[in-house]
Formats: sequence, structure tokens, C-alpha cells
Amino acid sequence: MILVISNCKEKLHELEFVRPIEQILNDASMKFSRKHYKQVSPNDLKNSSHIILCGTSLKDNNFLENLSSLEWIKSFDKPILGICAGMQVMGAILGGKVKVKTEIGFYTENFKKNFLGLEGKQEVWHLHNNYLLFDSNWGVFSKEGNIVQAVKHKTKPFYGVLFHPEVRNKNLILEFVKNG
Repeated sequence: MILVISNCKEKLHELEFVRPIEQILNDASMKFSRKHYKQVSPNDLKNSSHIILCGTSLKDNNFLENLSSLEWIKSFDKPILGICAGMQVMGAILGGKVKVKTEIGFYTENFKKNFLGLEGKQEVWHLHNNYLLFDSNWGVFSKEGNIVQAVKHKTKPFYGVLFHPEVRNKNLILEFVKNG
């Protein structure tokens, strides 16, 4: 079972940041359940095969103020895909530094190596106010200037993207579930 975790403070925002991911999984006949990050139980983690940490709206940084609710990430050993806010959560929990930089719109990112099916130049959708400075435990797959767009942890099955694959790169989500 795939556990889809909402990082949204407002339930209404889940329609934009969580529901599209659920639709992608549903269309591929993949079983999933949804929980808010403050409601994830040890049993939810035990019963999940993969976790997707969803993004949230530009003005919602509530998740960064409640990182203690996500400390389980440190000892987790199953695949996680962090999308935007989800990537920020993973990076911050594992020692990265959150920095401020707003990017909105379609950008072309260059993937140096295959990253969950993306390779070479790809158009992606950005909608974020923050980015992360990662430590050396992460392999960088796409970066523009100082802003890392796609990473994989070197020893854990953790993947992160700052962009929103549910908008333009839906196969990345399916590739994560199949091969992550």
C-alpha cells in the first residue's frame, strides 16, 4: 500500500497538491491511503510499501514549524518521494538547510542522469518559496545555480523533487512506485 501524506495546513489545498497524485495512482490501479502528516501512525508506516510526501501552497510553511511530527523519517527504510514541501521536509529532517527563493512557472531542467524516468532536458512546473541546501549524503540529479531540483539519498531509498511532477511529469510518480 502506498501512503500519500498531505503536508497541507488547509484541507482545501489538498485538491491542488494531494488529489492529483491520488488520481495518478488511481488511474494506474495502485492501492493507496491518505493521511495528514500530523496523523501518521507507526501502523501506517509499517503497512506502507512506499510513501509520497506531497507539496502544499506557497504561503503554507506550517510543515516546517512541525518537523517533530515527521521525525520518523530518520529511521525509515522504505522508499519515500518528497515533492516540493515533501522534499523540504526530508532534507530538513536529515540535516539540510531551508533557504528562501520563489520560483513559479514552467522551467526547463537538465537531468544529468536518469532520475525516475527523467533524463536530459525536461520541462517541469515550479511552485515554491523555499529550496534546500543538502549535505553530502544526497546525490544531485538536477540543479540550476544553487537550487537543487532533484535528489536521491546515497544510502536510503529517498527521492526528492522541488518541482511538481503531478502537473507535467506524471510518469515520475509511477516510476517511483514501480522502481523506487
